[in-house]
Amino acid sequence: MSSPATRDDYQEAVRQAVFDNETFLRLTLSGGAWTGNVPWGKVAVRPVEIKGLRHFQFSYFDAKKDTARNFAGDEARARLDEVLAMPFRQIHLQTSSGDLHVRITKKGRALVKRGRPSRPDAEPNLQHDRAKRHPLSPETAGGFLEAIGVIGRGGEVRPSMQAKFRQINEFLRLLEQTIPASNAPEGLLRIVDCGCGKAYLTLAARHYLTEVQGRTVRVTGVDHDAEVIERCRELVASLGWEGVAFRVSKIAEFSPETPPDVVLSLHACDTATDEAIAQGIRWGSRVILAAPCCQHELHGQLSAEVLQPILRYGILRQRTADIATDAFRALVLRIMGYRTDVVEFVDPEHTAKNLMIRASRGPRPGNRDTVRQYAEMKAFWGVRPSIETLLGDRFQEVISQA
Repeated sequence: MSSPATRDDYQEAVRQAVFDNETFLRLTLSGGAWTGNVPWGKVAVRPVEIKGLRHFQFSYFDAKKDTARNFAGDEARARLDEVLAMPFRQIHLQTSSGDLHVRITKKGRALVKRGRPSRPDAEPNLQHDRAKRHPLSPETAGGFLEAIGVIGRGGEVRPSMQAKFRQINEFLRLLEQTIPASNAPEGLLRIVDCGCGKAYLTLAARHYLTEVQGRTVRVTGVDHDAEVIERCRELVASLGWEGVAFRVSKIAEFSPETPPDVVLSLHACDTATDEAIAQGIRWGSRVILAAPCCQHELHGQLSAEVLQPILRYGILRQRTADIATDAFRALVLRIMGYRTDVVEFVDPEHTAKNLMIRASRGPRPGNRDTVRQYAEMKAFWGVRPSIETLLGDRFQEVISQA
């Protein structure tokens, strides 16, 4: 049960616990203030050892970056007093002997609750450069991340590239969850990136799968822009990587020597996403990952009379068309024998293009309920999606046999 406490009471309890060398694990201050300004979304404090001397690592988090600084002695005490004086709404103190929770109400009252240790078996971890739980980090992929400008020569993520760093790692988490688990490290995994652009995400996948997971990977990037492809080739040459090739071609005209296991389409514009999905289906790829970008194809086709109050406004019409387009893509993948879901790729505060269509080959094509849903949705909106046209006779054959 929470009990009221004065500011001096709980702050002194926090200070004593933080400087207990035997039991202190972590202190977290978070939550925007009811009144006043807080410069960070969260501050975390933990003990570290540097050159044999106990320090305290203060990590400051905001929407764009996180910064870690280490302090010892009187300076650490001054920094702790500084953050305790800020009007955070929640404080969570973790020690090996028990936890302390402080919640500040709208009226400024401090409600304090003591509980059992949330990490009862833990001991203070004094490792200074503890690796963050990222598939790719400056420690594991410094050369690659520096080559694409994500980190500087000092090894820290550039402030302007924090969003790209998060995007790369979120993509790798999704890829890791979706790629065939049966593909053993000694097996060959073939990946084709349709509309590869600068190919940063795909090259990150190559580095992670080969250097971290120990897989054998062959990557091919395809794009119609010859200048972009040349820059990709120069980047790969500078890294000294093998098993990576780039081709100048339209997606619909590209024919790989061997059908790929994984097809990627990462922010390819408009119907290029449909072309990539259609190619992946034709090639029988086991995994298709598509992060759609701008989508205009259905914008002019939508004609549902009952939704005219929505469709008359340009911005609402476009967003509705975006959702309908991705829903049709997911339905077609399911009809063609893929387990499919649509997930959030990255936090929407970083980009509005934050959806990922994930598909893995599995059930038999032509599920009747899915075919019925597709037909009803087409009739309701009065449209003919590009992906249906791109698949042509193969799609019609599956539909007719359902």
